Amino acid sequence: MKLNSILYRYILKEMLSPFSINVIVFTFLFLMTELIKITNWIVNYNLSIFSVLALILFSMPWFLMFIIPMSVMLAVVLTFLRLSGDNEIVALKSCGLSVSGLLPPVLIFSLAGCLITLFMTLYGVPKSKAMLEDMALEMAASNVDIGLKERTFNDAFKNVMMYVNKIDLNQKKLIDLFIEDKRQPNIVSTVVAPEGRMFSEPGKFIFHLVLANGTIHQTNLKDHSANSIRFDTYKLSLDLKKEMEKAEEREKGREEMSIAELKQFVNQSTEKDKDYYKAQIVMHRRFSIPVACLALGLLAFPLGIQSKSGKRSSGLILCLFFFLFYYVLLTAGYTMGKKGIYPPAIGMWLPNLTMASIGMYFLFQTTKERTLKIERILQHILKFFSRLRFFRHIQ
Repeated sequence: MKLNSILYRYILKEMLSPFSINVIVFTFLFLMTELIKITNWIVNYNLSIFSVLALILFSMPWFLMFIIPMSVMLAVVLTFLRLSGDNEIVALKSCGLSVSGLLPPVLIFSLAGCLITLFMTLYGVPKSKAMLEDMALEMAASNVDIGLKERTFNDAFKNVMMYVNKIDLNQKKLIDLFIEDKRQPNIVSTVVAPEGRMFSEPGKFIFHLVLANGTIHQTNLKDHSANSIRFDTYKLSLDLKKEMEKAEEREKGREEMSIAELKQFVNQSTEKDKDYYKAQIVMHRRFSIPVACLALGLLAFPLGIQSKSGKRSSGLILCLFFFLFYYVLLTAGYTMGKKGIYPPAIGMWLPNLTMASIGMYFLFQTTKERTLKIERILQHILKFFSRLRFFRHIQ
């Protein structure tokens, strides 16, 4: 028993290092996808470094929810690839230790990953999503031009529709504007201007749009009259305070809800629409993704043991393939479940069941000292993808 406890601590320690590296690397890769957006905020909208770091921090739980299961799987397979390559597995077997005797530290490590991911899905993601929404409101209040997009109708202000053909970030200009103003009763004002600038009053949520060399077309719906006015300079004041107050009272998004709130929403839903199915998907996903750490860890264990030193890359490639396969099943389950094609519970739990079944089969073969023929499996997978590419080329 003492030998086992020493061995278990040794294996757990060996898995901890690649796990930490995987988490850091994948987190960095996820953040790289947001790098252009973050740079744009800093350079063009003068957001403080503190605000950007806060945005990154609140985005982390969502990333980690997917990163941790993958890191657990890779850590297990990399650890046992090294042990197999250094013939440590052979040495342990010669001491009378069976393959199943090496499984407990893998299950302990996977369970630890499961608990961390569970904390992220139950508490980290809902809290961070709510904080991100609050930060978005604050950013909108101080930098309303962040929400403006070129060649898109913007309705952030009540009864005012704005269209901007081009935004010159260097000179802070709005070029070729079209504005429809319905704030006055029975009067529709249409403003067309070649350029304009937007200024804000700090802390008051009031924005002034200064337009130049444009035209105002006014239509009185009650009197059935119309008139047109040309101007050199025209200032349009927009009040965001009321809209901010309404936004603060908004209904929580599904990702922001707790499990109790999701259950209540599902039970109170009168019809099975997209929101109903999405609430069910989110509720099941918060438990299925943490459990994926156990299923993927179980699958990675025999892949690492059976990959020989000369072909260690085969086990690693298969590991990445199975994680990709898991993610494809999860995405398909999300898409099908959201449309109500089949129950969301099936879509969220089927990937775990599939990975666990494959892992159990591989483990059974390994404990019976039967070869998994990893290279042959890999060849069949590569042949499948080559055929798929061939058929796409024909079409």
